[in-house]
Amino acid sequence: METLNVDAEVAAMKRMTVGQLREKFIEVFQEDTRCRNKQYLIKRIAWGMQARVYGGLSERALKRAEELADIAYLRMTPPKAKPKPVKESAVTSDGRLPSPGTVIVREYKGRRLEVEVLDDQFRFEGQLFKSLSAVAKHITGTHTNGYLFFRLGHYGGEA
Repeated sequence: METLNVDAEVAAMKRMTVGQLREKFIEVFQEDTRCRNKQYLIKRIAWGMQARVYGGLSERALKRAEELADIAYLRMTPPKAKPKPVKESAVTSDGRLPSPGTVIVREYKGRRLEVEVLDDQFRFEGQLFKSLSAVAKHITGTHTNGYLFFRLGHYGGEA
């Protein structure tokens, strides 16, 4: 019976290039592979070498795999497309915000700050932001609640 030193084989394969491993794969499995993942090739080749020396899957395991493949649910039609949810704009999701197109003005540290409310974002100095808090953080350098910073309604309560 042929013997196999798996550790030595794996160590040798780790020194091979992907091209050399692909050639080794053909040698072991008698078929080509499109795989170019070095670690995967090493594992597959090592398994193939062990299967050749010590035997592959048992007849029982092969039969069970075949049974599972036969009863596997195969989709014959593509899944129905799920309707895309309508994205709620920032304006409709929070009553504290003014209508799109409105410019929020605030004096801060001697500067006049102007933020334009858009449908689902905010424009400040030519940059777009996803939230008022992001604008406030950009201005102050620290995380700040945008509604409080721009004095829009009451935080966590009614306007």
